[in-house]
Amino acid sequence: MIVLDAVGAGELPDAADYGDEGSDTLGNIARVVGGLDLPNLEALGLGNVEPLGGCPPQPGAPAVAGRLLERSKGKDTTTGHWEMMGVVTPIAFPTYPHGFPHDVIDPFMNGTGRGVLGNVPASGTEIIQELGEEHQKTGKWIVYTSADSVFQIAAHEETVPLEELYEACRVARAQLTGKHAVGRVIARPFVGEPGHYERTPNRHDFSLVPRQPNYLSLVRDAGHKVIGVGKISDIFAGCDVDDSFPTKSNVEGINRTIELLRSVDDGFIFVNLVETDMLWGHRNDPENFHRCLQDFDRRLPDILEALRDGDLLVITSDHGCDPTTPSTDHSREHAMLLLYAVGKNAAGRILENGEFGDVGATVNAWLGGKPSGKLPGTPIVTP
Repeated sequence: MIVLDAVGAGELPDAADYGDEGSDTLGNIARVVGGLDLPNLEALGLGNVEPLGGCPPQPGAPAVAGRLLERSKGKDTTTGHWEMMGVVTPIAFPTYPHGFPHDVIDPFMNGTGRGVLGNVPASGTEIIQELGEEHQKTGKWIVYTSADSVFQIAAHEETVPLEELYEACRVARAQLTGKHAVGRVIARPFVGEPGHYERTPNRHDFSLVPRQPNYLSLVRDAGHKVIGVGKISDIFAGCDVDDSFPTKSNVEGINRTIELLRSVDDGFIFVNLVETDMLWGHRNDPENFHRCLQDFDRRLPDILEALRDGDLLVITSDHGCDPTTPSTDHSREHAMLLLYAVGKNAAGRILENGEFGDVGATVNAWLGGKPSGKLPGTPIVTP
């Protein structure tokens, strides 16, 4: 299962409640760049997901295609991934459009022994340029948030050792409970000189612990390993992930996925490819967002070639991040879905009324896990 982070497929019915009316990450990118150029995804059935310029529908596509409805409240990585694995978030994680209150910031400063700069909603790339020099002079943390439920801590790697930054995140994670139980605490290390700071790949997310049972725990109960690639283990707070392979780029994530497909005989390989979100969605750069999808598209034949008889490939997304709108935040959108079972041509089947939980239900059924009437979702295909 490969999650193309933030590759949304059109607004959800309640998008207006989130200020996201009109958002359509895939569709709007196709319009802005003059049509998608993704021949391998097109052949698999991407044009069957929704109308997409440059990517016509394929009546005989080998993959089941569709859009998935989200039940949870929210539009972030944790919410999306959790619901795909059967954990619905009926009440949105808290957000802080005016920064964090004193009863959050004061214990954090006391617990880490450093002061705080910022404490505002901000673009991560912009706030380190604005406050990076003062941070280096004073040693104070740069703390900021966004429209998502995140407590983000930035520090220069030469000013604060990485492990101290990670420990500060652990302190914040332990403190942020109850009404302040944010979805993620995120370490945001950076390097460079004033005016030329750059974030490094040493980001680390500290998530809440998801409820159990979920589809990951059911897969493991059925005797299978769960292998996370990218930030999967972070998203699930290390729970029900047997082996984790963090990555610093999509290229590394794709290479690791292909290697695992060739070497692992049994289990669930769960992959997040983050660059569409992190590098291009939040920066409102539709051209490079498209190029990032093209980079994945060029490697898709290698992924398909590494599959074996009886394997199931799921390509989906967790939310939107429409780079064509004024907002630089995530957007409340359907997830896209392409589902390909080796040796079973879907003959252009389109999934109607699908939802996020269907993905986890399908994975669980494919691997012989026990069905759970308490978890959302219905298997899309079975072995």
